[in-house]
Amino acid sequence: MHRHALATALTLFFITAAPAWAEGEPPVAETVTFVVSTGFWEEPADDAAAEGATATKPETAETAQPTAMRRGYYKLVAVRQPDGTAEIHLQQIETTASGPKIASSAVLEEFSAMKPYVTDIRPENSAGITTQPGLFATIYLKTDPKAAEPESWTVVIDDLGEIRIERATN
Repeated sequence: MHRHALATALTLFFITAAPAWAEGEPPVAETVTFVVSTGFWEEPADDAAAEGATATKPETAETAQPTAMRRGYYKLVAVRQPDGTAEIHLQQIETTASGPKIASSAVLEEFSAMKPYVTDIRPENSAGITTQPGLFATIYLKTDPKAAEPESWTVVIDDLGEIRIERATN
């Protein structure tokens, strides 16, 4: 009797604790195999209204307003394709008062050309805090799924936003 009560209690727990998305689409597609959020970026906000206002009134040192900045972090996402290889997406995620928002998203074609089987993606460090703008992450991949060891490739974005993808050198 005790086992039956425990099983019933666990069943009720899992039914009531089921995530809200169980009835519809999951929040993350099953084709997403790896996601890494790392680094940060910032840039002046593009505010045409503010530029128009300053065009009619010249700014002085006393009236100058600090430039509003857009800020966020980078995200690398490996998405499994029907043939088993992966596409690598690079996203800029803007942090806003209402929550994160995708500012830009692009497929890194350098990886698509390789038809890689991604085995891991790792940030430069797992502390979550970087002191310099940019991104540094390592993507581990195989171009032959039967290969014993993966190759490592780095994705680097410098403080000016320039992207470099190169084979890692240890």
